[in-house]
Amino acid sequence: MSAIRQPRARSVAVAKAGAMVTLAFFFLFPIVFMFVSSFKPNLDVLRDSTSIRAFLPVGDLSFDNYTGVFARVPAALFVFNSLFVTCSTVVLGVIVNSMAGFACSRLSWRGRDMILTLIIATLIVPFETIAIPLLLVVSKLPWMALTGGGLEFQQGWLNSYQVQILPFVANGFSIFLFAQYFKSLPMDLDEAARVDGASGFQIYRRIIMPLSGPAIATVAILTFLATWNAYLWPLMVVQSEGVRPVMVGLQYFFKVASGGGGGGSIEWGEIMAYLSMITLPVLALYLALQRAFVQSIAATGVKG
Repeated sequence: MSAIRQPRARSVAVAKAGAMVTLAFFFLFPIVFMFVSSFKPNLDVLRDSTSIRAFLPVGDLSFDNYTGVFARVPAALFVFNSLFVTCSTVVLGVIVNSMAGFACSRLSWRGRDMILTLIIATLIVPFETIAIPLLLVVSKLPWMALTGGGLEFQQGWLNSYQVQILPFVANGFSIFLFAQYFKSLPMDLDEAARVDGASGFQIYRRIIMPLSGPAIATVAILTFLATWNAYLWPLMVVQSEGVRPVMVGLQYFFKVASGGGGGGSIEWGEIMAYLSMITLPVLALYLALQRAFVQSIAATGVKG
């Protein structure tokens, strides 16, 4: 019987592997097509799109499309703006949301469960329903801006970095994810630390956070992805090119690369180069943190 089961098990494993490879191909082929096409001349992109050559690095390959992107628009500035906004949101989000998750899972205080329930309830509210009220609020908030004459008091946050960062630091799902992961850690750690005289913040900083790498990685990935891909809010609050992120810059670049709406030829190679530039950072972050991401999702699902 074991001799019969062994070939059958091997066949099942081969079938599963084949199915996974097929699914991976369907998910990856648009990315491969985009990245390969970013190195091809415009005519080659159109000609190869009807054959397997569209996914192969063949033909007259060069970096001309990438240099063309930087020549048409200030793409480096757009990328810097998005990196600054995204990294700032990720760092602040991990700190703020982990502290809130710690308070909702490891500390005992009246109304804790109700507050956590209200935080989770915010997840069902679409952002589009609060975008206009939020816009009105941030347009009236004061801010100290650095000008040629030094620090100057200004009214409103529009056309700034902080308007793209601060409203999205606290996130209900990130707080819930941290709280669920923190609950999976033994409470004996806190009790032993308190016996040694540790405060609540010391327990959070020196014990809980060092053990929460998977949760931190997951929140970092999800926050990075949401902030990097943000389009509606930056489009509403940012009109200045100096703080424009890549997603809003994409609309501007596509208009320029399409002949400005005047019937000119569309530079598909340069468009693919721009899309590759804004896709690779997200892929690189996920590949670097994918193991911790999977561990966190698995632990949250089982323990929660």
